Amino acid sequence: MNGENASELLTYYREQCDKLKKENMELASRLATCEYAKKEAEDNLNRIKNSFFWKLLKPLRMVRVALIRLSYYRSPKRIAKKIRDKRMEKKAYKYFGTLSFPDEITRKEQQEKQYDKEIVFSILVPLYNTPEKFLREMIESVINQTYGQWELCLADGSDAEHEYVGRICQEYLANDKRIVYRKLERNEGISGNTNACYRMATGDYIGLFDHDDILHPSAFYEYRKVIDEQGADYIYCDEATFTKGSVNKMITLHFKPDYAIDNLRANNYICHFSLFKKSLLQETELFRTAFDGSQDHDMILRLTSLARNVVHVPKILYYWRAHVGSVASDISAKLYCIDAAKRAVEDHLRNAGIYNTLITSTRAFETIFRLQYEVIGQPKVSIIIPNCDRVSYLRKCIDSIENRNTYEAYEIIVAENNSKEAETFAYYDELKENPHVKVLTYKGEFNYPAINNFAVTEATGDYLLLLNNDVEMTGNDFIRELLMYAQRADVGAVGAKLLFPNDTIQHAGIVLGLGAHRTAGHGHYGEENAHIGYMGRLCYAQNVSAVTGAALMVSRADYERVGGMDEELAVALNDVDFCLKLRELGLLNVFTPFAVGYHYESVSRGKDSKGTNAERYEKECAYFRKKWESVLAKGDPYYNPNFTLDRSDYSLNIS
Repeated sequence: MNGENASELLTYYREQCDKLKKENMELASRLATCEYAKKEAEDNLNRIKNSFFWKLLKPLRMVRVALIRLSYYRSPKRIAKKIRDKRMEKKAYKYFGTLSFPDEITRKEQQEKQYDKEIVFSILVPLYNTPEKFLREMIESVINQTYGQWELCLADGSDAEHEYVGRICQEYLANDKRIVYRKLERNEGISGNTNACYRMATGDYIGLFDHDDILHPSAFYEYRKVIDEQGADYIYCDEATFTKGSVNKMITLHFKPDYAIDNLRANNYICHFSLFKKSLLQETELFRTAFDGSQDHDMILRLTSLARNVVHVPKILYYWRAHVGSVASDISAKLYCIDAAKRAVEDHLRNAGIYNTLITSTRAFETIFRLQYEVIGQPKVSIIIPNCDRVSYLRKCIDSIENRNTYEAYEIIVAENNSKEAETFAYYDELKENPHVKVLTYKGEFNYPAINNFAVTEATGDYLLLLNNDVEMTGNDFIRELLMYAQRADVGAVGAKLLFPNDTIQHAGIVLGLGAHRTAGHGHYGEENAHIGYMGRLCYAQNVSAVTGAALMVSRADYERVGGMDEELAVALNDVDFCLKLRELGLLNVFTPFAVGYHYESVSRGKDSKGTNAERYEKECAYFRKKWESVLAKGDPYYNPNFTLDRSDYSLNIS
């Protein structure tokens, strides 16, 4: 480069620099103006709230709120349910708070428990300008653990204005040699500071603990228990978010499923309190700085993929403090978390050999994601529809397949079973002109598994979509949404979100043991379609024990591997049984809320509440309970045991 060109380039960069400086000044001015306007608005609002007339109008405002709530919940029944739920929540806060702490007898028993092998937990806590009260409560919650084989590794990146952090740590260190403290030369952020903690650790297991949170006194004891009993090498628990300085002042209770990879890809449901075998991490760094903001999500995805046995302890053992600036309080405090979480999931998927996945935020929360996997090739899908008369529903079903789907590689197999109406056979004649459709005849009595097993023998597709004749697809990607999961080698059955005509939920995944018969039931049954579900579970694809056979996709190979559907279960529970057979092979069953259809439920066959139908239902329930007795006894791994089995709304099971 000659001198003239260098001079021109220097001039150009100076001009750009001046331009950026000017833009920054303008932005700073606008920000200052906004801050002033915000402060002025807050002052005006406070004056209004403190005025005599505002206080005088309080009864009218309460009436207005009541009317709004009445309008929202639509009926006294829903309001009563809300009141019941609120009462249950208030009761739960104490039940899962200090009332759950061990009494003196239990504490002594846990402290004196003898173990065959010494296992030390290294608890990592990165410190940065931690408020004194939070710091002391955090440290004391570790010191008060009933399991005493631990070391507390504190790496302090606090600035000079917060020198008290080090002084307080030294105070505790002087009285308990299990505490290890290091003052860092500079603050390296949460990833760097945690990695510094990790380099201090000498224990067999590594635990991750935030500097402003609190542990249940029995947390370490419960974790050691599952290590001994189940050989766990990665452990997590349920958690609660609290405020106002007391674990009894809870604002959120998070009861989690057992390990579920699809749930974890969609959102970091594991979160706290992670404890894992040190040997799982071969690198020198626990957190990767490239994922700051969601470094824990990245770490959990990496390590659970390596673990032999990820174990969930279904007890609230971690109390997450919500305060100004914390993520527990407001995700907008750290907006970069959203982008970091997406990149963490993308990296995890690449390592799993999954590419070209679109990850977007959902309506539930910015860090709860929808994953759209790439459909590989154009595999043929055989859509199998058993039918008996009620041709208007069949027509609506087939029209929705043909007119509301972007996926074109499919065939429709209508399995005719004992229809009598002339209108039905006239429609079959129409379908003969459709190259996508063929009509088969099954002459036996109605037996849903037998009809499907028969139709599969005539199917030519690589994938099967079992579909009720009274299901109407909505949207454009119903088939594609199911197929993107069914294509995965680790997935068995995939189910859709089905709605009643009044836009309430009929199916959103099946829970084992739910309902009066203690066989299986539908989670979130009867909830409004707009409802986000428990902890956003109606907004992301997730692992479930079973999905409904009303709209179930599975590979033909897996269908045949399990011997098809069990014909002993002619009407009820055959779909659940089928899914459990897939689960026995080590396959995952998936519910996705992004394949949506209307289900006019049982219009062809009727209900099971009376007469011979009820007798048959009872018989099939008994058969199912006996066949899957050991599975039912263990409970549904995707439904927390703290939830009741009497209702489908994720209500708590506390007396």
